[in-house]
Order: sequence, then C-alpha cells, then structure tokens
Amino acid sequence: MKLWLVAAALSAASSFAHAAGAAITVYQDPNCGCCSGWVEHMRESGFDVTAIKTTDMASVKQRLGVPSQLGSCHTGVVEATGQIIEGHVPANAVNKLLADSSVKGVSAPGMPLNAPGMGQLDGNLITVDFTGKPFSKD
Repeated sequence: MKLWLVAAALSAASSFAHAAGAAITVYQDPNCGCCSGWVEHMRESGFDVTAIKTTDMASVKQRLGVPSQLGSCHTGVVEATGQIIEGHVPANAVNKLLADSSVKGVSAPGMPLNAPGMGQLDGNLITVDFTGKPFSKD
C-alpha cells in the first residue's frame, strides 16, 4: 500500500513538473467567457498563461495550422515548443502533450460540456491530436 502511495505521489509531482514554468499564450475572443474559465484551470494547474483577446480568431487558427474540423473557441501556444492547444483541453492532456514533442497539437473540438471552462471533467472527455486520432481521455 505504501509503495502505491509513493508511486501516486511521484506521478502527480511529475505531471506538475511538466507544467511548472510552462508558458502558454492563449488567443481568445473577447466576448467568450468560457475561455477565461479554461485559462483559470490552466493557471491552477501550474501553467503560466498569457491571454490575448482578439476578434480575428480565424486568422490566428490559420496561422498556427489548426485543422478546421478540430476548431474550438480559443487557441493556445506552448511558448517553449510551439505546440498548439485547441479549445478546452484539460491540463493532464497538456502535460502529456509536453512529454511528446512529436505531437504538433491537441484539441477538444467544439465546446464539450465535460471540459475545463465548460463544466466538470467526468472521465469521458476525448481529446485528439491534430491528425484526428484519440490522444487522451479525461
């Protein structure tokens, strides 16, 4: 039992270590309140998030290479790696993204109700990579 607790603590510390100091710039529509909820979720998870309000999200997504079928209401860029976070992707999935530099970006397409900034995670939120393949389930 003690070994299991130690393993769980190390796993949690490892996930937080990925986030610690990780800077993300997020572009969001100034009229969208759920985006601010996601930013708060990421900050509470240890990320350093800078939010930039813009009314031209289509240009941001095009410039960053977000596949149109995976679009959502806001787009984040991990400053150190250039990896893209599209929409309400949970912090756990972002940590997984940071651990794999071969993945260009991940998305929680649309505005899922069981995602950070929209509602409670329920273990059924599927995020996908930019090829459309399942990436994580939170």
